[in-house]
Amino acid sequence: MSLALGQRFIADAESELGLGTVVAIDNRTLTVLFPASGETRLYSKTEAPITRVTFREGDAVKSHEGWTLTVEQIEEEKDLLTYIGIRQDNGEQTALRETFIDGTIQLNKPQDRLFAGQLDRTDWFTLRYQTLEQMHQLSQSPLRGLIGARMDLIPHQLYIAEEVGNRQAPRVLLADEVGLGKTVEAGMIIHQQLRAGFAERVLLLLPENLMHQWLVEMRRRFNLQFALFDESRLEEAEHDADNPFDTAQLVMVSLELIAKRKTRFDQLLEADWDMLVVDEAHHLAWEEDKPSREYQVVEALAESIPSVLLLTATPDQLGHQSHFARLRLLDGERFHDYEAFCEEEAQYKPLAQVAQKLLDNQPLDTDDKAKVAAWGDDLLALADGSDSDRKKLVSALIDRHGTSRVLLRNTRAAVQGFPGRELISEALALPDAYATAIRVGKMMSGRKAEAEKLEEQLNPELIYQAFEGDEGNSWCQHDPRVQWLVKHLKHNNNEKVVLIAHSRRQVQAINDYLREKHGIQAAVFHEDLSIIERDRAAVFFADEDGAQILLCSEIGSEGRNFQFAHQLVLFDLPLNPDLLEQRIGRLDRIGQERVVKIYVPHLAASAQQKLVDWYHQGLNAFESTCPVGGAVFEAQQQALTAALLSEEADAMGELISEASDRRQALMAEMEAGRDRLLELASQGAGRGDKLATDIAVLDYDPKLPIFLTQVLDVFGVDQEDLDDYTQLLRPGERMLTSLPGLDEEGIQTTFDREYALSRDNVQFLSWDHPLVLEAMDAVLTGDMGNASVALLKNKALPAGTTFVELVFTTQHQAPKELQLDRYLPLTPLRMLLDKTGKDLAPKVPFDNFNRQLTPIKRHTASKLAVASQELIHTLIRQAEAEVAPQLDTLVAKAQDGIAQHLGGELARLKALKAVNDSIRDDEITALETRQASLLKHIGDAALRLDMVRLIVVVNE
Repeated sequence: MSLALGQRFIADAESELGLGTVVAIDNRTLTVLFPASGETRLYSKTEAPITRVTFREGDAVKSHEGWTLTVEQIEEEKDLLTYIGIRQDNGEQTALRETFIDGTIQLNKPQDRLFAGQLDRTDWFTLRYQTLEQMHQLSQSPLRGLIGARMDLIPHQLYIAEEVGNRQAPRVLLADEVGLGKTVEAGMIIHQQLRAGFAERVLLLLPENLMHQWLVEMRRRFNLQFALFDESRLEEAEHDADNPFDTAQLVMVSLELIAKRKTRFDQLLEADWDMLVVDEAHHLAWEEDKPSREYQVVEALAESIPSVLLLTATPDQLGHQSHFARLRLLDGERFHDYEAFCEEEAQYKPLAQVAQKLLDNQPLDTDDKAKVAAWGDDLLALADGSDSDRKKLVSALIDRHGTSRVLLRNTRAAVQGFPGRELISEALALPDAYATAIRVGKMMSGRKAEAEKLEEQLNPELIYQAFEGDEGNSWCQHDPRVQWLVKHLKHNNNEKVVLIAHSRRQVQAINDYLREKHGIQAAVFHEDLSIIERDRAAVFFADEDGAQILLCSEIGSEGRNFQFAHQLVLFDLPLNPDLLEQRIGRLDRIGQERVVKIYVPHLAASAQQKLVDWYHQGLNAFESTCPVGGAVFEAQQQALTAALLSEEADAMGELISEASDRRQALMAEMEAGRDRLLELASQGAGRGDKLATDIAVLDYDPKLPIFLTQVLDVFGVDQEDLDDYTQLLRPGERMLTSLPGLDEEGIQTTFDREYALSRDNVQFLSWDHPLVLEAMDAVLTGDMGNASVALLKNKALPAGTTFVELVFTTQHQAPKELQLDRYLPLTPLRMLLDKTGKDLAPKVPFDNFNRQLTPIKRHTASKLAVASQELIHTLIRQAEAEVAPQLDTLVAKAQDGIAQHLGGELARLKALKAVNDSIRDDEITALETRQASLLKHIGDAALRLDMVRLIVVVNE
């Protein structure tokens, strides 16, 4: 190649310098100035690691003055090129000498990088192709957004997450009973909506006492980093934005704060949100002319936010009218009249009875068929058909259910699979030290409020500490509950035990006493510990050789589930039955495989004994869930307080009997009103089971570990196996890019779902994990691996034989929320061309061919690429013509998929609209708009050349 002043080159190993200009040449060296970076390099004339940059007809070239030329012809004079063509800004024909080309060149096309010497390693090329294949598969997977949650594969939870999460702007009431995982369902739905692009900004409106639980659940289970906004955080954020809620995408705030502070409510209302989630929605009290402030807050937000999730385990807790009012928050047009709602509900009960007969394989009588016929003659035709027809009839009845699209409720009776509970009540003698303290306390409690008196009666150690000035743990040596605990731990030294007490002080004192007096190491959870400290405590407790007992305060125990333990010690009892169920629910959850043993050590003939009896004999709240416990407590709260403070031995008898009667009556009323059709709709008729099976299969597929190991190796991440299940990932010294969560200390990871569930400090890696997704994006969003040269050692072929490997991909400009990738996924179309243009790819698979290739030095590779430039350009033009029909095939297939999926769903909803008013007009309109937008964008789809590799045969 002849060298001349003014020629343009790019540095092979320093492409970031930009486009260089030859400014000096002597006998041995040449000097190149890189204007964009202001750098100058001196190279040997014979071995300069630089590549001449030339453009071709049709290329767009930018001048140093800023205008761009579309090349139509090229002239060469005295070894300098002049590009002639049309200026894009004014349409005039212009000539541009290469000397005056802009120095900040960006070579986006893989062939441009190939000819400019910007070559990638062979393993980078391999990684890019494998990433394209994985993205192709993932974009079509119905499991996308479901596989990454750190959770057991529970069918009803998976079904609800898929059903609701795939809707655009879902507005739903999740009303599963306690322990069935509403928080998990909500988290999966949020994750689905974020992954699909349906939502970007999410607001969690929560009771104050549940905020930490949600923060932990969202972070640990779904890798969702919510910002917790309390008043201090809001004041701090006001320094960064006019509206403090605009400083984060995922926001969590307490309902109490917003209800009390009008300024904060106005700010919340002014911010733009895509999704609102409200927990404990049964507290939103409503009467037609007197809605609560909390209800008004949620109502105003729900009117302006497209997607709304309400969560409650007891939808009827504040009465049926309040239940109706919550549905009204979801769809004010549909649920506008309470009496009409009640009449409609009554119409669906007969359908539920018919559905149950069909499920039990019982024949339908004349009355049953008449009920079916009332909903359409097409349904009646299925009544006497085959088993398949009867299943279709059940599905059709579910479709016609009035609230099955806005209300989802699973019950323990329907879900089943819970191993049960066993109460072990330990009545202990009142110690003299406490008896004296209680007696003196009563004498001095005349001016104290009832609540304070009751707290002291239920926790006599408080009185003892007050009189003795005990700031430490000396009360523990007098307390028979603590002495019972020590014996219990020693007699059950192979069992993991969880103890929950009301306060942090109790927990700390018991921990100190166990360690100092008995050498028993405990893990501790309380509200003053950081999340990292709680993680360490959880790991210490979960480890086989770790702590035998976990000591939790009331608040500190929230947000963590310990199904691997089955012994629960309730050191004291809360007054509210919902709090008691929450405590037991730490162990009694789906995934618990053993009977949960609930130990309640208490002081005999005391207020503690009375409360134990009220819970056990009145509510049966220890050995079964009591969904009506809150209602009974509200009705008896004043009388219960008086009875607990009374010294009369039989003060509780009548109260317990009344509580039992109330519980049975409310449970019977609840069972009578149990909507079997609604439960069937919430379970998904087997869909959840299939999802669980499919995810389990994917969990054991080795593709992810193999692929991610290669990705991290290429990126320079240090990977160390800690044991059979876990790996430690740390940034290497030469890491190419930053990855989410990967700091200097590194992270422990596992591909094993079950192991991850028992180790909160170990991250569960899946195709949905942010680290995996970011790594794949890092490979594909840039030019990494898209241009390469390799050698093929094959004595059967003549030396110097060349092949060109090309990979085209589909591309479109559709907004993310349309999810066009589900119908027209990122599809790699590979071609392997010989010099005659024959495509060998159908007979030579990528992996087999790739294994035969060896790397080549960059400088030599660059020379081979430049020498083959004309051949490669010719083959690319031929390939573009040959691959075009494949795009037409892919587009046609995508159009069929849109017609079948969205068109079918649209036809179904329109048909249901005639018999089921719960189908919202805006839901149908949104589906129609989405279908039209998809078809428009798919018509604009194109192919682009994403990868090119030159292969040269050698006989060595």
